[in-house]
Amino acid sequence: MAVTLRLMRFGKKRNPFYRIVAIDKRKKRDTKYIESIGVYDPMTNPLKLEINKERFEYWQKNGAEISDGLIKLLKSGKSKFINPKKD
Repeated sequence: MAVTLRLMRFGKKRNPFYRIVAIDKRKKRDTKYIESIGVYDPMTNPLKLEINKERFEYWQKNGAEISDGLIKLLKSGKSKFINPKKD
């Protein structure tokens, strides 16, 4: 299965909210995804862009492609990598 990391849109009209997800490359944007690894909220000031570092690296190591839109966001330098809390 070819996996890609990309943005999935949620929210209302004129109030978008995105999840960064691992999804089968052949599926449409709004279908079921494999795993959610982060969030992007362009409506907050400053922008909220949080990504789970461990899962992002896991998917990269396993050959997941990264979408053009996500690459642009990561290059903007506004991303915040987070590590999940371990109980």
